[in-house]
Amino acid sequence: MHAIQQQYWAVRDYLSPVLKESKFKEHGRITPEEFVAAGDFLSYKFPVWSWEAGDASKARDYLPAAKQYMVTRGVPCLRRATSLAYTDADEDAERLLSFGDSSATGNEADEWVETHAGRRANVDSATNPGVIDDIPDLDGPHEDDGISAAAANLSLTETPNLDDIPDMEEDLEEGDDAAAAPSRPPPPPRKPANTTTKKEEATNANLLSVRTYDVMITYDKYYQTPRIWLLGYDENGTPLVPEQIFQDVTAEHAFKTVTIEAFPHSTSLQAASVHPCKHASVMRKLIERMNAGVVEEQKAQRKAGAKDSKKKWLFKRSGGSGKDDKPTGEEEEVEGMRVDFYLVVFLKFIASIVPTIEVDSTTAL
Repeated sequence: MHAIQQQYWAVRDYLSPVLKESKFKEHGRITPEEFVAAGDFLSYKFPVWSWEAGDASKARDYLPAAKQYMVTRGVPCLRRATSLAYTDADEDAERLLSFGDSSATGNEADEWVETHAGRRANVDSATNPGVIDDIPDLDGPHEDDGISAAAANLSLTETPNLDDIPDMEEDLEEGDDAAAAPSRPPPPPRKPANTTTKKEEATNANLLSVRTYDVMITYDKYYQTPRIWLLGYDENGTPLVPEQIFQDVTAEHAFKTVTIEAFPHSTSLQAASVHPCKHASVMRKLIERMNAGVVEEQKAQRKAGAKDSKKKWLFKRSGGSGKDDKPTGEEEEVEGMRVDFYLVVFLKFIASIVPTIEVDSTTAL
């Protein structure tokens, strides 16, 4: 059944027309040219992303041959998405924390709600330092105490016997003979196979097994939006099975909007993909919010620039024609958010679906 569905999707994608008009602010959809422009901006600002050509037999003619899809490799995934799930037990374990002066009134004392207070951390960290062994006292007895006691018993008034003083030249000659003689260190004791010491077991228990992902972004012609693809590996570089990949996806998206499908730019690769059926509507809402802030900022910058130009115009002399130069009263419309930032916003949206996979490397923007 799944194979028939994939064939249907392939035919539907082949027959769907290519979007020619830009509608990323109105509908959240972009053209292939805008996808390439957004990809160029993403790879320029964040070099961890790069363009790939893919299999030549699977190339899309509406995209440049060398820019079929984008990829970033080795994206870390430190924990499973199930560790972030909020249960009824977590709700009962909430605590109200107060910071600042407890006697303060109004907004002087900050109060915060601590969630997941009933959970115990499995790995030593800054919040869970673990058990620290007792540090030995430096003032306690040492091996050097006997030498110090012997030196204290020496008398400076007694004259030592010269025959008891060793000859330094004889000691040096003996040392040279010993250095010249070949010496082989004793072989280390053989360690039995498949045995580990307690120290090694404790060290391995404190190691954090980190998964890594190769993340790809393709252009979906039918939905006219980007589409994300995930390839996972364990700490040994072994590819993850689908059940392991779904451990890194939130419960409301696993097996529903995130499925295992054939990668469109390869003949044999299977990868996890976030279905793009809702991408356009979500991107439209995100772009509307971000565009409003960008428009306000651009208007403020233009107003500040207009004040500076007005001051210059007041002290500017009239030209040779006898007519004073006056600033134009018509204000141009601000541009707002550009389509170059589309993939930056898109990655922030995808980060909410796979919160433990660090796909969003654009936090600086």
